[in-house]
Amino acid sequence: MLVVTTPMIEGKTITNYMGLVSGEAIMGANIFKDLFAGIRDIVGGRSAAYEKELRHAKEVAIQEMCEQAQEMGANAVVGVDLDYETIQVGQSGSMLMVSANGTAVRFTT
Repeated sequence: MLVVTTPMIEGKTITNYMGLVSGEAIMGANIFKDLFAGIRDIVGGRSAAYEKELRHAKEVAIQEMCEQAQEMGANAVVGVDLDYETIQVGQSGSMLMVSANGTAVRFTT
């Protein structure tokens, strides 16, 4: 499945626009990751645990979007937009949310 952020595919002809597709992933970050991320915020630096979790959430959201497009008979998704959010849960926890949205299409070479 070809996935692009552009509204068209260079060198290809889109023959059918099949509709909006989306995928979402909400991943919990455990208390130890939250604690160490907080320490990193104080002393500076990158939080490898959060970066890994965020990459995984992005992959899950895109995969879910592609599966939906494939069920519609598409061979590509164009105009893909990724959104990232942190959801606060209770007083000390948080979850990461990634949503992927695009238009399912069929193209020819």
